[in-house]
Amino acid sequence: MEPEQQPDAEAAEALARENETPHPRLRLHSHFPSVYLPDARDIIVYLPPGYDEQPERSYPVLYMHDGQNLFDGRTSFIPGRTWQVRENADEAIEAGEVEPLLIVGLYNTGEHRLAEYTHDENQKMGGGEADCYGLMITRELMPWIASQYRVRQDRASTGMGGSSLGGLVSLFLGLRHPEHFGKLAVMSPSVWWNHKSIVGYVNEHSPQLWERPRIWLDVGDHEGHKTCRDVELLARRLKANGWRPGENLHFEKVHGGTHDEASWATRVRPMLRFLFPA
Repeated sequence: MEPEQQPDAEAAEALARENETPHPRLRLHSHFPSVYLPDARDIIVYLPPGYDEQPERSYPVLYMHDGQNLFDGRTSFIPGRTWQVRENADEAIEAGEVEPLLIVGLYNTGEHRLAEYTHDENQKMGGGEADCYGLMITRELMPWIASQYRVRQDRASTGMGGSSLGGLVSLFLGLRHPEHFGKLAVMSPSVWWNHKSIVGYVNEHSPQLWERPRIWLDVGDHEGHKTCRDVELLARRLKANGWRPGENLHFEKVHGGTHDEASWATRVRPMLRFLFPA
């Protein structure tokens, strides 16, 4: 190799290491930029079994927040502990329970996570940038994913999900952009944010929906009495606003469920079964 080529080779090697994932069907795209938000972020994409072998097939897609906690123990908030999304999705798809789908994990950006995952500003804690975060997803990320991967783009084939503040922002953006999202995974949502303002948002915006998204809503019974009470209130307001249990709403109080990656991992497979049944 000629000396002047070495820097390029080293850069290519460094990029390959940076984009390394724990499985060949996980694809990492580093530093996805946005005109709506100050920070670029990494995006990780799960491809279902058979994706490369069926080039004519297109797939539904689920966008999930806190992407570094979903697949890779090296990047997760608690090292080594993930949601095991790939393992759960593979098992559910191969068992014939779940339609093969792509899952797109958006890494959070650390210090700006709270701001991006909250829909209004709290006087003490700040926040309130979820609208801009939603524009990044709907106007930049989703078209880019469609240009790179074989995904269906209709709302019935498109979902969003997350836990805690990620569950909160999933519900907000699902109601804010109903033309894009027909399926929502709202896991252990932070209903408490800003005096439970999401409940008022549900009451205000539900009458404007021409079709209600299908919602998986859950909370662990070991997440604390107040948290359980808040999520139960949200479930009641969804039912009062036209969601029908067993049809387009599944609410579950998970026995022994806690507010952490290990507990959310146990809920991935049933969530996928409800939102993306085979």
